[in-house]
Amino acid sequence: MLSIIMENISCCNLNNRNMLREVMVKIRLERIDTQRSVIVEALLDSRAAGLVMSSKFTRKERFKLKKIEKPIYVRNVNVFFNKKGLIEYTMKINIYYQGYRKKMEIDVIGS
Repeated sequence: MLSIIMENISCCNLNNRNMLREVMVKIRLERIDTQRSVIVEALLDSRAAGLVMSSKFTRKERFKLKKIEKPIYVRNVNVFFNKKGLIEYTMKINIYYQGYRKKMEIDVIGS
């Protein structure tokens, strides 16, 4: 799926001093239980070790969350703990991009 996304994104010339700092793509997120969906802009490569979503967004969109047994402490690149808090929940969701679908499990950060 990542290679399909990359084929459809135009990036700037690597010699350019104003290099692209982030790449956003429009995707559709679909709840597994109700098939209700929402279109969002997602950061393609945040350099995070996994897939994460904010708890504020999951509450707003009423996604079904699963509590994990042992919370995960999140550290930033600078080794300090992330201000958003722990990962205490995960969620399963369908992600759609240009006709492709992928079922994913995403960690939810923050309380």
